Amino acid sequence: MTGTSVRIDGNRLMLPGGATVRFVRTLRLPETGTHPLPPGLGEFPVRRVSDYADTVPEEWRARGGVMLPVYLREAMWLSFAGTREPAALQVGVGKVCAVSGRPWSDRLSRDPQNYVVLPRQPWLDGINSGSGTVRQFVAVPLGMGATVEGQVTGEEVWGGVQLQAFTLSAPALAHWREEERRRREAAPRARSAGAFGVPAPGYGGTIRRRSAPAMGLGVGGSMRQEVYRDQRPPTDWAEQPAGRVFVHLVTPPEWRRITGEAPPPSPVDRAAYTRAGLPWYDYYAHDLAPAEPLQDVRPVGDWVGDDHEPWQAPTPHQVHPLKDAPGEPVQDGDW
Repeated sequence: MTGTSVRIDGNRLMLPGGATVRFVRTLRLPETGTHPLPPGLGEFPVRRVSDYADTVPEEWRARGGVMLPVYLREAMWLSFAGTREPAALQVGVGKVCAVSGRPWSDRLSRDPQNYVVLPRQPWLDGINSGSGTVRQFVAVPLGMGATVEGQVTGEEVWGGVQLQAFTLSAPALAHWREEERRRREAAPRARSAGAFGVPAPGYGGTIRRRSAPAMGLGVGGSMRQEVYRDQRPPTDWAEQPAGRVFVHLVTPPEWRRITGEAPPPSPVDRAAYTRAGLPWYDYYAHDLAPAEPLQDVRPVGDWVGDDHEPWQAPTPHQVHPLKDAPGEPVQDGDW
C-alpha cells in the first residue's frame, strides 16, 4: 500500500503538486466513425468510500478510495486542471493502463509511455487505441467481458478507474521552480490559465466475475485527441508515486442505497443537444503512437446490443477549435 495525499474538494480529486481531476459527464458517441470531442455536461458526484463504511461492499473498504455513480453505457472524460507543478499521472481502467494498454505498474515507463504529462495534457476522453484518436470511456457492468480489463486481461476483477501521480524529483523540481521564478520576473503579465479556462469538452476465454455492484469502463466511439509524449528525461521524475486513488464506479440504484443520495439525472440525449446548436470541440495534434494492446478492444455495443439512440452529426459551425483547495484526505487501501 502506498501513502496518499489525495484529497477531495467538492467533486474534484486534489493530487500532489496541486493538480485536480474531475470526472465529467458527456454525450456518448456512435461506435462507428471518428468524431469531434463531445461537450462536458457537468461533474459526476464523488464521495469517499470511508464515509460509507457501513453500506459499501467489504472489498471496497479494503481498497479505500472514492466512488461515483454512472449509468449503463454512460460516457465520461477526465479533466486535468490547476496544476501548480509538473506531474506524471497514470490512468488505469480495471488496472489496465489507458495510455499503454499494459498491466498496472507502480513505476513510470517511457517505452511505451504509461502516463500522461500534466499540465500539458488537459484531459483524457478514452483509451489510446488509434493513430491520433482515442476510444471513448463508456461504463458497463463487470461480468460481461465488455470492459477494457476483460478484453485485454481475460478477467474482470478490479473495474473502476485507478489514478497514480508522480511528482518531479527534488533536483528537477528545484530547477523547475527557479526557471518559473525567472520567467515570472521577466514577463509577469504573460501568465495565462491556458486551455483550462475554456469550457471543456474480444476476449475468447472465460471472464472471471465478481459479486460487488461495480462497473468498469469499456469503449465507445472514436474521437480526435492527442496523448502527449513526455519531453523530460526519465530521471526528472520521482521513483515512487506521491499519491494514488481507486475510483469505484457504482450503478445509480446502488448509489442511492449506499449514500442515501439521489443519483444524477439520466444522460442527455445527444440528438437534442446537437439540434439545439450547442458546441462540440476539436483539439488535435497527435503525439504518442497508439497502444498496441488497445487497438483491438471492441465497443460495448458488441455485448449490450445496438445503439438505438439516433445520431445527428454537428454542423461545421458547432465544432469549436481549442488551444493548447484542499479537503479531507482520501483513504487508500490494498489494490
